[in-house]
Amino acid sequence: MKIFMLKALFLAAFMFVSVLFGMQQANDGIHRMKGFHDEDFKSALTLNETNEGEVQASVLGNDVSSHDLQQKKEKLEEMKAYNFFSSVGKSISEGLSELTEKTVALITDLIAGK
Repeated sequence: MKIFMLKALFLAAFMFVSVLFGMQQANDGIHRMKGFHDEDFKSALTLNETNEGEVQASVLGNDVSSHDLQQKKEKLEEMKAYNFFSSVGKSISEGLSELTEKTVALITDLIAGK
């Protein structure tokens, strides 16, 4: 049994190292395929801090501000969107919470002898 566990642990570690090596090779391949270093190439998410201490964010080259997010939130609230899966998930979680509380109370009463 010890040898089996040792082999399984070694195999898992080997696969983990292999995945990391493959990711590094893919990254190097992407850089080689691009063929040149482009300073204007923007990353997906950039964060800049101004002199006043404000943080400016841009996603895929588009500036994002908290004002934009507030407008989107208000628009969603106006739409009063109904999410079926969210409501089902909430009802299931509430039911499971009540069931757990009642089960714990019942076990506690049985142990206390009430």
